[in-house]
Amino acid sequence: MNSVAGIGAGGYRRRVIYQHPLAYLLGVEGLALLRAWAGDHDEEFVRARLAEVRRLLDEPALAGHPGVVVRRGDTPSAYRRWSGTYDEPRNSLFDVDEPVMREILDPLPAGVVLDAACGTGRYAEYLAARGHRVHGVDTSPDMLGRARARVPDGGFLRGELDRLPMADGSVDVVVCALALVHVPALAPVMAEFARVLKPGGHLVISDVHRDLVLLGSVVHSPGPAGEPGLAPTYRHSTGDYLRAALPVGLRARRCEEPRPAPADRVATAPEQITVGDWADWPWTLLPLVPAASSAAWDRSPVLVWHFQLDLS
Repeated sequence: MNSVAGIGAGGYRRRVIYQHPLAYLLGVEGLALLRAWAGDHDEEFVRARLAEVRRLLDEPALAGHPGVVVRRGDTPSAYRRWSGTYDEPRNSLFDVDEPVMREILDPLPAGVVLDAACGTGRYAEYLAARGHRVHGVDTSPDMLGRARARVPDGGFLRGELDRLPMADGSVDVVVCALALVHVPALAPVMAEFARVLKPGGHLVISDVHRDLVLLGSVVHSPGPAGEPGLAPTYRHSTGDYLRAALPVGLRARRCEEPRPAPADRVATAPEQITVGDWADWPWTLLPLVPAASSAAWDRSPVLVWHFQLDLS
């Protein structure tokens, strides 16, 4: 199952995706052990992880699992499927990005705002309530429909981030939340953001942190018959954002990597291992190794940027 599927961004060969629950769990254990190697945990933690690895390797439900071959899906299909439940139950990333995003947005004077990749209108609704005149752009008709219902006075259009249906210099603020993770190259998108901003305008971005993608938080995009699939997802580095923003006149004013509130206690691993269905991975796998999961996932899940366009 390792036939080449094409050449991806950056020139690397994109192969068929193969996911195995044992491989995921061992990866989480490995990340936890690396944290211990750097000094974050003690000998007791390390020996417990090694014992847990042996247990996982000896578990028939894991060792005998055939694994899952996963197709490369598409973003519009993924969000069409997700649109009905995107806001409920509440996405845990909202609780992490919103305090910092609002801290940046709240002092800005009311003006014309573009919510780029607006989704169901989470930020469009917030900014409209603060007196801004709101426009939204998204590729998903289903998401746009929900945004229009949420913000009846907003102007919502279907469009791509690298081809925004907005005039040059027409908006005071661009907001883009949890969307650039699906963009293979940031430069064309940043250039569009700069094009539609007025001189001195503000760009406020939250994005899924590259570490979270590495940990397996990738939007599912099942095929027509429900076959497993993943939406295109990219791990952008901090330098990638700057290399895309600075040449088009966007100057960084703030960058944050907020963390969620720490859990009060680490859960106990279940006595019986149940792998669960692929549709619920990796979330059903993480409780199988709670201490390792807590260590591996102890990092910011989002990256927040505030840029301002040059006045000249």
